Amino acid sequence: MVAIGLSAGGVARVRFALSCLWEVMAGVRVLRDPGRHALHLPWANRVRPRLAEAGLLDGLLGHLVPPAPGYLPDFLTPPPAGLSPDLDQELTVLRDTPPETVRAQLDLCPGPRPAAVAALYDDPEAGLRRLADEIAAYWRLAVARDWPRIRAVLDAEVFHRARRLAEGGAAGLLNDLHERVRWEGDALLISQRHCAAPDVPDGRGLVLVPSVFVWPSVLSIAAGDVPQLAYPARGIGGLWECPADAPDALGAVLGRGRARLLAALDAPRSTTELARRTGLSPAGVSQHLTALRAAGLVVTHRQGRSLLSSRTAVAEALLGASA
Repeated sequence: MVAIGLSAGGVARVRFALSCLWEVMAGVRVLRDPGRHALHLPWANRVRPRLAEAGLLDGLLGHLVPPAPGYLPDFLTPPPAGLSPDLDQELTVLRDTPPETVRAQLDLCPGPRPAAVAALYDDPEAGLRRLADEIAAYWRLAVARDWPRIRAVLDAEVFHRARRLAEGGAAGLLNDLHERVRWEGDALLISQRHCAAPDVPDGRGLVLVPSVFVWPSVLSIAAGDVPQLAYPARGIGGLWECPADAPDALGAVLGRGRARLLAALDAPRSTTELARRTGLSPAGVSQHLTALRAAGLVVTHRQGRSLLSSRTAVAEALLGASA
């Protein structure tokens, strides 16, 4: 059990952030033990051959990320800055990790060090540059293609939590994150069977990092300036599935294009993501969304630089009735 001090003052410093590095590290952990993360098997089966061909799973990155519940060195996931994740910026922070921090955290890793990790320990600056190059290659091969749909899920999660905070306050937000997380008294309690991290006193706040690949568990970092909690984002159940076909009856009324869009809006999505999932052009998607908004079937909200569209209750009823 990890306890993060969160009095009223600490809650005032709770914030959300998105992180490319968290998705990389959690994704590598999925690939190390796919059986524990069955939801992501379609993705794992697709990307593993190309990663194996590039030697990335047996390189420095693969050695640093153990299967769950092994210790993940904290320097691999520095606190993300905000809701507009940028891999290059996060890699800059990673490369600037002080050598003494790298060595201290590698000392916490059990067992003998593989040669690549020993080289990182001996020369952290050169090792971090090599690690950053491997992460960039991993991102290109395993994540970049799917990043728009992953980002849409993460943006929708932040939007949902903002509404949850408005409706239920801090207690409603924090106690609804995950079954292993609860806010009790002046502390956020995180049940992690194999975690021996020290408790974090009040005063530093908390960064909440929704993640796709961290499912089904949570990961916490107590070290550093600000503690972090990575937890599974909502809406990942259908992440790797093709969108369901729209019912023929609804297509006959609305037109097949608009019906397909409604079927694809099982989670808030951007115009680009909808075009990719339905095969329609971005211009066609925009035209259909305009008509659907005018009919009260779709609402659109801004999340950072993106515009995400969602089905309304009327649209849900239509889909249910026509099915």
